[in-house]
Parts: sequence; C-alpha cells; structure tokens
Amino acid sequence: MPLRRQQRHRLALAGVPGHVAKGRRFTRQALQDWGWGSNETSEDALLLVSELLTNASLHADGCHELVLTATETTLLIEVHDGTSVLPVRHPAPQRGIPGGRGLHIVQRLSDRWGTHAYGAGKAVWAEIEASRLEDGMTA
Repeated sequence: MPLRRQQRHRLALAGVPGHVAKGRRFTRQALQDWGWGSNETSEDALLLVSELLTNASLHADGCHELVLTATETTLLIEVHDGTSVLPVRHPAPQRGIPGGRGLHIVQRLSDRWGTHAYGAGKAVWAEIEASRLEDGMTA
C-alpha cells in the first residue's frame, strides 16, 4: 500500500549505548508501520542502517540521530553525526583486511547515497526506491 504523504521518524542516539541495535529495531518497526517490513529489500534497509550507524561511531565522533523519511516514492535513511568531515570511500578494500567496506555496501544496497555537512556536523544518507520495499517485490 503506497504512502499518501511524507512520514518521518526520528531517533536520538547521542550517548546511547547499543545504538546500532536500537537503530535497527527502530527501523524495523518503522518499516512495518509503513507496510515495508517483509521482503529482502527491507533487510537491505536494516543493513544500511547498521553500516551508517557503525561508520558514524567509528569515524565521526558518534551518532547523534537516525532519521527515516518515507514518501510515496522513496525511503530516506539519514544518520547525523558530530563532525563535518565528509566520509571517504576506499577505492579498493583489500581481502582479509578489516575495514574500508562500509560505503561500498551502502552504495551497493541503496539506489542513491550521499552526504551533506551543516554547522559542526553532517548527515550521511541513503535512499531506497519505495517500489523495491513493497510486499511481493525483491531486490
């Protein structure tokens, strides 16, 4: 069932222990609320949230907020953090060496992704087309 208007859910995460698990639970519930919780692409959305939250924790002075915005055409996932330094995607992560894969995963699973800096922070975002999230559709 397509959404008739934009809906936004926000989760404050600054200083919250276990923020990746909380972000995943929050996202799973939002997807179910919007009728998007039961296909492979909804699992991709959860992985995107995990990657974005983990990257903010490891490389950007922590996560401040997770914002999910659903429209008739897209799901927008935004993770706000505490540094305006934009992320750099490693050109070629090496096998057997940890790290350097997060933004490759984000690029692969999302339809679009990017960043925008503001003040002393930034948001790293990823979008998934709503048609991929509707029941009966798979990635």
